[in-house]
Amino acid sequence: MIRRKPLEVEAVRGISFAVEQGELFGLLGPNGAGKTTTIKMLITLLLPTSGQARVLGRDVVEDPREVRRRIGYVFGGDRGLYERLSARDNLRYFAELYGVSGKAQRTRIDEVLELVGLKGREQERVEGYSRGMRQRLHIARGILHDPEVVFLDEPTIGVDPVGARELRTTIGDLIAAGKTVLLTTHYMFEADALCDRIAVIAKGRIVGEGTPEALKAGVAEGRVTEIDAFGVDDAAVARLRAIAGVTAVTVEEREQKQLLVVQTTGERELTAPLLAELEGFEVGRVSTREPTLEDAYIALVTAE
Repeated sequence: MIRRKPLEVEAVRGISFAVEQGELFGLLGPNGAGKTTTIKMLITLLLPTSGQARVLGRDVVEDPREVRRRIGYVFGGDRGLYERLSARDNLRYFAELYGVSGKAQRTRIDEVLELVGLKGREQERVEGYSRGMRQRLHIARGILHDPEVVFLDEPTIGVDPVGARELRTTIGDLIAAGKTVLLTTHYMFEADALCDRIAVIAKGRIVGEGTPEALKAGVAEGRVTEIDAFGVDDAAVARLRAIAGVTAVTVEEREQKQLLVVQTTGERELTAPLLAELEGFEVGRVSTREPTLEDAYIALVTAE
């Protein structure tokens, strides 16, 4: 019998950041970067092997009960609700678990239903709710006990554009209500629109931190060239990356074509050298534009 050695993974490597009261702080990074591990440590679901983490001044290891009492956690996805119950009955159940009872319970449920935009739909069964409505109900559940800090782990994942826009409005309303929010998302435009500050994490380390404007300024002096192409192979992409002045190249597969996104320093016009390296491949539209938060994010995570 062959026994496999346990694989040790260092999910988070000495990261450090602080979130100010009343701030909407974004934690961005690719899958496996350490975002969810970080959140699970902050909400006391995982114990850090070293270092220290505090939420509202409370150590997550030494005082987990007090941390849990003062935070709310909302995750993306459909799990965690009772579909055959109405939204109000779901909230009644969770209110009991959170210790919200009596007259205060009814008042608080009405408040959170109003805040998340489900007032008037609370008597309907959850099984008839859209994905966006379910996510809003998740948020309502997560703030029933009026926490000071709310963790939102990819709350708009899989939600249609209309529902996602409504959710972003709800998230903004949390800040207006005085909450401090830590948000993870893969949608860069969402982070750009919502977040006061952002930390980008890659391979367990923070590789960039600042306001969306500051992160974009890091690539602002450059430019982005987008090239529609067909059949470009890895060797050609490697040649593009080797061109002097090119800082990053990504390839997005789009049905029957590819979109090559090339970030450059902007010191000189590189369209001709780029197209020269693509000779022999079918090339369509070529355009240049100003960098976005997504470009800044890609430059940070691919530099690792």
